Amino acid sequence: MKISIQNPDFSLQDEYDQLKNRSGSQGAVVTFVGLVRDMIQDESNKNQQSIVALELEHYPNMTEKYLHKIVTEANKRWEIGAATIIHRIGKILLDEQIVFVGITSSHRQQAFEACWFLMDKLKTEAPFWKKEIVQIDGQIQEHWVEAKLTDQDAMKKWH
Repeated sequence: MKISIQNPDFSLQDEYDQLKNRSGSQGAVVTFVGLVRDMIQDESNKNQQSIVALELEHYPNMTEKYLHKIVTEANKRWEIGAATIIHRIGKILLDEQIVFVGITSSHRQQAFEACWFLMDKLKTEAPFWKKEIVQIDGQIQEHWVEAKLTDQDAMKKWH
């Protein structure tokens, strides 16, 4: 298991290669990379805003412990081999990578489900705080973001 919370960007190819090397001879590798997208819409889908950047904060040690916990939980639900979670913190600009989740397993369905589970947990329960820096009518504004209702609804399938 590799858990990293870091400011600098990561290399998708390097992380994939390391994950694959740790997996032994398992037949499935599933990865997910989240990026800072250019537009957001509020829950009502009425107000669209241009994102300039995100700023992410966390509680050191507490966050790492939580990430270890959810990988352990995933390993109890599915037969996974190697696992990697990298989550960036600090100011992250438009189109930059935020998160990497990688899972290996003997079977693709288990790898896909475990990866999906980990991302849902990261989006709704992990102790990260996200501030969106947006441009509205030419003005830069900042606001803290809570888990979206759609993300919270997605978590229901895992209970």
